[in-house]
Amino acid sequence: MIVNKKARHDYTVVDTFEAGIALKGAEVKSIRAGHVSFTDSFARMREGELWLFNLHISPYAFGRSSYDPRRERKLLLHRHEIRKLSGMLSQKGLTLLPLRIYFNGPWAKVELGLAKGKRKYDKRETLRKREVDKELRRATKERIRSTQ
Repeated sequence: MIVNKKARHDYTVVDTFEAGIALKGAEVKSIRAGHVSFTDSFARMREGELWLFNLHISPYAFGRSSYDPRRERKLLLHRHEIRKLSGMLSQKGLTLLPLRIYFNGPWAKVELGLAKGKRKYDKRETLRKREVDKELRRATKERIRSTQ
């Protein structure tokens, strides 16, 4: 499983969806090896279909076929899911981002997040909350150790 760590830091995820990805053979092997970069990747509706843009899948080192690492990849969803997503994406300020790529049996899946951008102060607030939670866990752990 390959996770887009920056997505949850830079965006507030409103809803998630699971979609299949149309890949070539060497791309599957490269994903299994973990050679994926989510930098600047996003999904967009085009002609009634959902496409994934700017997802960098490095060429497989031992593969014979070559492909463009940043090519557009079709996402495979049911028609009713596509209609639901297109309605949600029409709202201002929402974008569709890949959150993680994983395998469900032999099929590569991508978890898409319907997200809204965070402001700088939201990011700082998130970091502050994380630090406070960490301190609470540490203090609770120390208290439990001292009572035993």
